[in-house]
Amino acid sequence: MTRLPLLEDLPDVRRRRVLVRVDFNVPLADDPESRAGRKVADDFRIRTALPTLRWLMEHGAEVTACSHLGRPNGKPDSRFDMGPVRARLEELVPGVSLLENLRFSPGETANDPAFVDELVAGQEAFVNEAFGASHRAHASIVGPPARLPSAAGRQLAREVDVLGSLVESPARPFVAVVGGAKVADKIGVLDVLSRKVDVLCVGGAMAFTFLAAATHRVGDSLVDLEHVESCAKLLASGVEIVLPVDIVALESGEPFGAGTERVSRGRGGAAAGSSDPRIFDQDIPDGWRGLDIGPKTADALGHVLARAATIFWNGPLGVAEDERFAFGTRKVAEAVASSPGFSVVGGGDSVSVLEHLGLAGHIDFLSTGGGASLELLEKGDLPGLAALRAAPNASGS
Repeated sequence: MTRLPLLEDLPDVRRRRVLVRVDFNVPLADDPESRAGRKVADDFRIRTALPTLRWLMEHGAEVTACSHLGRPNGKPDSRFDMGPVRARLEELVPGVSLLENLRFSPGETANDPAFVDELVAGQEAFVNEAFGASHRAHASIVGPPARLPSAAGRQLAREVDVLGSLVESPARPFVAVVGGAKVADKIGVLDVLSRKVDVLCVGGAMAFTFLAAATHRVGDSLVDLEHVESCAKLLASGVEIVLPVDIVALESGEPFGAGTERVSRGRGGAAAGSSDPRIFDQDIPDGWRGLDIGPKTADALGHVLARAATIFWNGPLGVAEDERFAFGTRKVAEAVASSPGFSVVGGGDSVSVLEHLGLAGHIDFLSTGGGASLELLEKGDLPGLAALRAAPNASGS
């Protein structure tokens, strides 16, 4: 990959106006005591942008940040205004302005040149510090580098270096743990990883498509019938693939997930319409839905990760927002954190779990982009990176 322009490649930013695309798409929580009635629940993505923002401020720049938040569908929506984020940013790095939610305009996702004109008006340089959004060819990602001297922020540049090293020169054995719900979203990166890793561990709901491809019974578990053949090809590819050997399942029709209210059992047995999870082997009977890996699988993954020299983890191993099905994800988080190997965790839910468990500090690199991390590993480039390499100040432009 051609070298990205860095902060040092910008013209002198002293007394210059610099637009910084950040990824402050952070979770919010109700807070009756705050002016906005809400507060930032997890500021990880804001904190990762601070080195870039502070560098610009220390070099005399007038900094304006811009970000999306949620999915307001191209129009103003008070649920997604940037007030709570702006308040937290002011606490962390005073003096940085923050524009209103970019996705309040339909021009953002449509990459409308007129919206790009609005963003860059009066600005003299641009920095992309939104790795987690750089797989989108949106106006604020690919538009400014065509108009302004541009650079990669510190975090974005580090993301590219670390993720690039995983596919180019990883220390071995290289182990990847990939979870999540949909095979369709990850089959491409699984194919790439199968040619790069020594061991590929598959969990989450998408493991059931692999188990179906291996002719196991999966009961009523989620299966992507369109990708069973692709999973079968991966299983036959020669790479070592670790699938669940025991599975925590719930009777079909029983509620699960965040906020599920449990029906308590009395001494007389289960209340009508309620059931507790059960552990099955690789074959799940009809009427049951797999929702987590079991203890034997967690132990097996722990042994594999303990021997790894390089680890990449992306995606939960079960429905981790429901405590009944969080065991597998928690055990993998602990195994990754305790492994002596170089560990990379690819954004999203995996990072949130580590933060919740207090294990984030034991990971060598926490990526800010789940989907962007996977797409970079799969395709070797992102629209936002290509735009930076074509900026007027980039070498070779």
